[in-house]
Amino acid sequence: MKKYLIPFACMLLTAGQALAGGLLTNTNHHIAFARMMARGASTEIDAIYTNPAGTAFMAHNGWTLSVNNQSAFQTRNVLATIESPILPGGRYEHKYEGEAVAPIIPSLYAAYKTDRWAASLFFGITGGGGKCTYNHGLPMFDAAVMAGLYSQSAQLLQQYPQMKALISGPITPAQYNLDSYMRGRQFVYGGQLGFAYKFNKHFSGYAGLRLNYFTGNYRGHVNATAKTELATAMMTAASAVGQTNPALSQMLVGMSGENGLAHVALDCDQTGFGVTPILGLDYKVGGLTLAAKYEFKTNLKIENDTKVLEAPAAFEGAIVPYKDGVNTPYDLPSILCLAAGYEFIPGKFRGTVEYHYYGDKWADMADKRQKALTHGTHEYLAGLEWDINKIFTVSAGGQITDYGLSDEFQTQTAFSCDSYSIGFGGAVNLSRAVRLNVGYFWTTYSNYTKKMPADKGGYQGISEMLPGQDVYSRTNKVLGIGVDIKF
Repeated sequence: MKKYLIPFACMLLTAGQALAGGLLTNTNHHIAFARMMARGASTEIDAIYTNPAGTAFMAHNGWTLSVNNQSAFQTRNVLATIESPILPGGRYEHKYEGEAVAPIIPSLYAAYKTDRWAASLFFGITGGGGKCTYNHGLPMFDAAVMAGLYSQSAQLLQQYPQMKALISGPITPAQYNLDSYMRGRQFVYGGQLGFAYKFNKHFSGYAGLRLNYFTGNYRGHVNATAKTELATAMMTAASAVGQTNPALSQMLVGMSGENGLAHVALDCDQTGFGVTPILGLDYKVGGLTLAAKYEFKTNLKIENDTKVLEAPAAFEGAIVPYKDGVNTPYDLPSILCLAAGYEFIPGKFRGTVEYHYYGDKWADMADKRQKALTHGTHEYLAGLEWDINKIFTVSAGGQITDYGLSDEFQTQTAFSCDSYSIGFGGAVNLSRAVRLNVGYFWTTYSNYTKKMPADKGGYQGISEMLPGQDVYSRTNKVLGIGVDIKF
């Protein structure tokens, strides 16, 4: 039974971005990213985030604003397989489907440029996993209940042999119903302020800060209720031992009632705050642009505001991390971005290649989970953009992401999958001052299989009696529209 609360530890680690980027970082904010992907050499308004030093080379002197919204539709699924003699038919296989829908993901850009200086502001959702709901819970909840009830009831029968004639044996999953539910929400809101300066016609630099505010909520429950036959047997046993052992009788009556076999519930809000220093460089010569950006690691701790935390008293030690006021590390990793852009036809046709490195192994997570990664995240991007004429522009691009995953890192509520993304779209100059951007991209993920044999603690480390495996899979589709305005 002590294992019931352990799965909730993973609720507080819900990671895996809702958009694009590293394990804890969202990198697509402007629609130009959705339609081209590689924007690290941009000198347009989206450069505030992708190439901040490039804002000093923006063509327009004065104010430029950009308002964007993206809608993301994602699934995060777990195909669980468990094999054990305590299971009906000796095998359990079920696909647990999680849905993450974010119809409104806004971002706002503003820049004021003179001949040499550019001041810029940015606001967007810079991190977090968005929202995800598992309407039928997660397999580790079910497996914990299966193992816990079997073990507890076996001990009870050993302690009170007289009950064996009334309750045939340890409680198995065929004798009760499970009701599980999981929902998580994580957002990191970022507000960025910085300044770029053009030292000469070739070279510029940038320095800025991003203020990050984390907000999250995690809600879930597990209820196990005895089926009629088991409930009747326990009530009969309670009556039989009532005179000789009132405490045992009372416990059996409680177990036969609603939520009596197992009941765990959590409703926890979390908040945190951190600051990210940012430096950037941009070098231009002819049609070539070389750009670099470095975001320092953000030290971030999130604090619990726990409204509901229900579990048996025996779990006191296990629930301490989720009590009201407890802090958990949630650092945002350092990021190095390098890009090279080239105008193949000046003012007409251009392309960019780009590389990102995320220092995930040096960004603290709860229980030092980051140490299980084999390396930090590598991202490779490329994109092309063509101005058909003075009104219409089309673009397309792609991104490959390699996280350095391992079995020890992956959990059911915080799993990632290596992937590639393809994006395309276009822009329309509605006037000299107004541009409309539209973009769409999807991500194709590689399934990740995590094997959990008996000699390694069994399924999710719950019990050697439950060897099994998980297959993690994801889908992601993002559609965006935005407007750039110059004045």
